Amino acid sequence: MDLSEKKTIVQDLHDKFKKSKLVILADYKGLNVKHMTDLRSELRKVDASCKIAKNSLVLKASGETDVVLLKEFLKGPNALILSYDDPVSPAKVLIDFAQENNKLQIKSAVLNGKLIDFDEIKSLSMLPSREVLLSQVLSALNGVSTSFVRVLNGVAGNLLNVLNAIKDQKESS
Repeated sequence: MDLSEKKTIVQDLHDKFKKSKLVILADYKGLNVKHMTDLRSELRKVDASCKIAKNSLVLKASGETDVVLLKEFLKGPNALILSYDDPVSPAKVLIDFAQENNKLQIKSAVLNGKLIDFDEIKSLSMLPSREVLLSQVLSALNGVSTSFVRVLNGVAGNLLNVLNAIKDQKESS
């Protein structure tokens, strides 16, 4: 690989690192091509990607990004799993894949500028997906507005009952 190819790879990785919310570093030693293809396919389904590059290029590309926090883990063959939107779904895919294929070892990750370890990645994978969380928030907001309308309707109904009682009392006397 010549110098211009390396510069292109470094620049491409640097741009991806800047945009990513989650970068997971995993040791893929021992996985065959079929397993790596399956992993990449599953990650694509959740809008994430898997990149493999030399550690020296990753280290250069990580400059001025949060990924520089992973430099102490850059030993041996590494795969970088990048997510730009939802950090939960790629973590779920990776944890599930690692349970099925014990040769994939998750080392560490950077989530929104914070270094997290395997246990935190596993906890992240147990969270509901973004879509589920959004639907729960919308459901809660809908419940609040419905309750508010019922309370306002109850106040108006009670006022109407009081006014009818006063009217009936004045008509009878």
